[in-house]
Amino acid sequence: MNRVVKEHYPVAALPEDLRATIPAATHVTVTIEEERPRKSLEELLSEMADYRSRHAGEEISEAEAVARVRALRDEWED
Repeated sequence: MNRVVKEHYPVAALPEDLRATIPAATHVTVTIEEERPRKSLEELLSEMADYRSRHAGEEISEAEAVARVRALRDEWED
C-alpha cells in the first residue's frame, strides 16, 4: 500500500473542502493512503473455500491455536 506524508503543508494549498474543516490552522500534516478495492462477498467466500480445501485435515488443538496467537502477539511487544 502506498502512503505519502507531508508535514508542515500550507493550508492554503489544500482543496477548498478541506480548508473549510480547519479554518484556524496555517500548516498541517497531510497523510494520503491508497485504498485497496474491497472484495465482494463472493470473492471472500471463494477464498475461504480454497483455503479450507488446501488445508483440509490440518486441524490443530485449541491450545496450539492459542500458543500461535500468543507467539505472534509477543513478536510485536518486543
